[in-house]
Amino acid sequence: MTLPQLNVARHDRDTDTLITLVGEIDLVTAPLVREVLGRCLYDGIHRIDVDLTAVTFCDASGLNAFLLASLLATDAGGTLRLHHPSRAMTRVLDITGSAFLLGQVRTTGEGMPQRQG
Repeated sequence: MTLPQLNVARHDRDTDTLITLVGEIDLVTAPLVREVLGRCLYDGIHRIDVDLTAVTFCDASGLNAFLLASLLATDAGGTLRLHHPSRAMTRVLDITGSAFLLGQVRTTGEGMPQRQG
């Protein structure tokens, strides 16, 4: 049996961060997502952008991790936005009323998010 794998990269600039996730987010890997996002808030990050381009699967435990982190970020005066989800994940976000997590972003030359707006 092969266990799901998730790779995480974090790129900070001041109080902004870009989290890039690669792999599957499920019951096994969602705790890592919660830990990484929680660490960002603990470190004083106010804007968290999560790149989901290379996420191949995300179940309800992953969605729950994003919703919890969004709530905690909002309570701390910050934001969490998901970028480039798969069509299936976008549909789940729409159906569950969680589409507010989606944000439009383009990256700068340094790979950091820059809000469109």
